[in-house]
Amino acid sequence: MSRRSTRLVEKVNEYLEKPTNSETAKSSRTKRYGVSKGNLKSSRSQKWTRNNEIRVNEVTCPPSFEQLEGKKRKTSSKRSITRATTSKKFRSEEGINKKGSGRLRKRVYYQKVVFDGGEFEVGDDVYVRRREDASSDDEDPEVEECRVCFKSGKAIMIECDDCLGGFHLKCLKPPLKVIPEGDWICGFCEAAKMGKEVQFPKPPEGKKRVRTMREKLLAGDLWAAHIESLWKEVNGNHQCKVRWYIIPEETAAGRQPHNLKRELYLTNDYADIEMESLLRLCEVMNPKDYYNAKEGDDIFLCEYEYDVRWHSFKRLAEIDKEEDSEAVDSDKEWKLDQNADSDSDGDVEYEEERAHILQSRNYSRSTHELAANSRKGRFCGLQKIGAKKIPEHIRCHKQTELERAKATLMLASLPKSLPCRNEEIEEITTFIESALCDDQCLGRCLYIHGVPGTGKTMSVLSVIRNLRAKVDAGNIRPHCFVEVNGLKLAAPENIYRVIHEALTGYRVNWKKALQLLTKRFSDVNNCRDDERPCILLIDELDLLVTRNQSVLYNILDWPTKPQAKLIVIGIANTMDLPEKLLPRISSRMGIERLCFGPYNYQQLQEIISSRLEGINAFEKQAIEFASRKVAAISGDARRALEICRRAAEITDYHLKKQLSLTSNTAKTQVGITEVEAAIQEMFQAPHIQVMKSCSKQSKIFLTAMVHELYKTGMGEATFEKLAMTVSYLCTSNGEEFPGYDALLKVGCRLGECRIILCESGAKHRLQKLQLNFPSDDVSFALKDSKDIPWLAKYL
Repeated sequence: MSRRSTRLVEKVNEYLEKPTNSETAKSSRTKRYGVSKGNLKSSRSQKWTRNNEIRVNEVTCPPSFEQLEGKKRKTSSKRSITRATTSKKFRSEEGINKKGSGRLRKRVYYQKVVFDGGEFEVGDDVYVRRREDASSDDEDPEVEECRVCFKSGKAIMIECDDCLGGFHLKCLKPPLKVIPEGDWICGFCEAAKMGKEVQFPKPPEGKKRVRTMREKLLAGDLWAAHIESLWKEVNGNHQCKVRWYIIPEETAAGRQPHNLKRELYLTNDYADIEMESLLRLCEVMNPKDYYNAKEGDDIFLCEYEYDVRWHSFKRLAEIDKEEDSEAVDSDKEWKLDQNADSDSDGDVEYEEERAHILQSRNYSRSTHELAANSRKGRFCGLQKIGAKKIPEHIRCHKQTELERAKATLMLASLPKSLPCRNEEIEEITTFIESALCDDQCLGRCLYIHGVPGTGKTMSVLSVIRNLRAKVDAGNIRPHCFVEVNGLKLAAPENIYRVIHEALTGYRVNWKKALQLLTKRFSDVNNCRDDERPCILLIDELDLLVTRNQSVLYNILDWPTKPQAKLIVIGIANTMDLPEKLLPRISSRMGIERLCFGPYNYQQLQEIISSRLEGINAFEKQAIEFASRKVAAISGDARRALEICRRAAEITDYHLKKQLSLTSNTAKTQVGITEVEAAIQEMFQAPHIQVMKSCSKQSKIFLTAMVHELYKTGMGEATFEKLAMTVSYLCTSNGEEFPGYDALLKVGCRLGECRIILCESGAKHRLQKLQLNFPSDDVSFALKDSKDIPWLAKYL
């Protein structure tokens, strides 16, 4: 035997001769899994012990290290999962069944628990005991006592919106017969605001005033929490994982003047506590449900999330309690064996999945993800840091009719319905449904054109929303929808990257995306039968036109391939765009077109009235006057909405100014005078005044840009092309052509005034120019020109 082999044998013998000290192993396990009890006042994860019976539908799984520990771990610590396929020695160290079966005992999770006479469910909001030796926490009066007579009874009580105290109507001075509408403040609070010394009535001798749970919570004597999960430990204790609420006084900013009395903040702080510390249920609502709630003492508002580490606020869109029930125990999803002693690999896999769910809920529920695609894909984008204080303007006062009208008339607000486009919507619906219902789902193209502001994009999006409802009902086959706006693309080639990211969730460069999309739609072997059809909506289609027109050719060529399952809907402002493209592109665009004509004044009036439904802020004559003015110029619904919104702003400004001067004759509705003032502001803006007062050559140059826009539908035009158009206009109307050098100076002056946008570069003849304002503004400014009357023919 060699020296090397001898050494190996000696090392093996030394290793086998090492004694196993079970006492040391046991003490080390006790130290690792031991629970240290601390003061409940300093730690929210303090445990309470009591033997109670539980009646639930239980789901079994192996215990995890984090749940066996009593203390709350730090967020950065990673959760470890114990697999059931370990050695027998490891199982004996973790603990065995009393009967000696050698099976691992499991932690049992619950969806609903009946504990100490109360029923608790995952997703509930509860009061939590805060003080360890406070006997008053067990006092819970069913009805709040009157602050004057200290009696409850069945008499009607009213709550003060300032101190939240309850008062009988008959106990007030003077007594009230009915509950007043709106906010009500008691006489004690009104006197305190005036600087007077106020002393509330004292209870009679021998009687102690008992506070409700709501008063104790707002005073800081109780906690409120949101139940995340419920379980039964191996040792028989029943615990729950909660997410804490805090009152405004506990934040770094403190209570702000515009905070509501019943307001709480949802934190990103979690803890494992014993169910003994739970008192009873309360109800924390989002703003919509809170303002609709009429009765209840245990109702609170939660609109913001508070980060306990960075001391910042983030606004919550909605507190949806059903979100928890989707991620917790479900018999349909898991279908596990109800035997608590089972030790199969399926239970272990379930434990890993549950740990994954809990970890994702702990760290991602408090954030608002900004992923590239909601279905799949990588996480990208920065999280919102939040604000150090809540903006004061959110809750200063209730919105007036004029303020509601201003918010409704905003272009960013989506209307409930889209009037005056029923025929167009029906035609788009028929086109898409016929393409989706086809057995082979062959690709098709639809070109939609019309002047700006005629509801082209809104109509298509309305059809897509209706189709989603039909998909849910099972009437049509499922499909995916991709929307692309040409104005948001830095270059036309970037549309490949946007489409690929929307379909797959992965971001690649545009060349790689083009290869993958071509393979997806063109390769017959790559097309799967179960792949859903795709509806591609391209807004501002004319901006994708390049010198060789390859981008449009590739996109319109995909639907012609067999099994492509691609439906392309293009939207542009130019009616004859297909005729201006190459024949190979116009032939692939097809003959299916849909024209959106400009709105007349009746349609504009109906659109504005539908937006203002239920808001009494405009006179009928004012709406008709604004509709007629816009219809005479362009028929743009967006311009009509902007005029009405500006008129509402003017009226609101005059109303507040008159009320500040203690005048009671303030006008509360928008009339013709305010609409006319808004029209004068809009059409007498500084840029319009500059156009009216510019030189003759500048007016001809701007007219040539508008004429070229109407003729080609392209927002950009080269300087050489515009010079040829100016030469044609001057020759046709007996004007002298100024020459290229003079036109170049004219273009530079208009660019300095920001009337037009000029592309940077030294090649002036190929330099691209674009209007910086809508074309109807140029038409409004130049169509009544007295020195050049023939301009109106081209505007």
